[in-house]
Amino acid sequence: MHHVRIAPSILAADFGRLTEEVQAVERASADLIHVDVMDGHFVPNLTLGPPVIAALRRATKLPLDVHLMIEEPERWIDAYAEAGADILHVHPEVCPHLHRVVQQIRHAGKQAAVVLNPATPLSVLDYVLEDLSMVLVMSVNPGFGGQSFIPSALGKIAALRRLIDERGLSSTVSISVDGGIKLDNAAAVVEAGATVLVSGSGIFATPDYTATIAELRARGQHALHNRASFRL
Repeated sequence: MHHVRIAPSILAADFGRLTEEVQAVERASADLIHVDVMDGHFVPNLTLGPPVIAALRRATKLPLDVHLMIEEPERWIDAYAEAGADILHVHPEVCPHLHRVVQQIRHAGKQAAVVLNPATPLSVLDYVLEDLSMVLVMSVNPGFGGQSFIPSALGKIAALRRLIDERGLSSTVSISVDGGIKLDNAAAVVEAGATVLVSGSGIFATPDYTATIAELRARGQHALHNRASFRL
């Protein structure tokens, strides 16, 4: 059986203490570090670039899960790969040649992921799903942290889980969910089909990262067990 992985999103961390924050969630047993890269064009916010990824790479042994919310991501894939990203997420809206960009990520020796915004249909995955290691379902509109979870994401997660299972890809393609993930909805998200929970303020706004991550994982694992039992 899969296990639920927890990916703290550093968009909600204290940027003045970024190294300490990343090391704190690593000590708290996080599985991945989720890094939002925004260019001020594809999304209205502006965040960090390859030098910060390189600094994070020096600060942690955890995989860096880098979400490129940028236009023309193909111009930047190699720079983020060289900086130390392990998984690179791209948005189909800004990839006229999505298959090519996915191959570019894999050619750089990294895991490729595609992001589905709330209004982006699953059909964009039709010809690339086999080449991915992850699909990220956005349960908020990308660009800013601290937004509320969009309930319609649950139906999309469930449909994506069916698609992955039907294609026999459940052992190679993970479903990650990002946006408003907190203790109160973690179980529902996993029950729908997710195995990776990205949480920003749901972790960094709590006083005890270790306790929060442990509880997120426990609720997720319980839901995963229920889902597996239900399918039997």
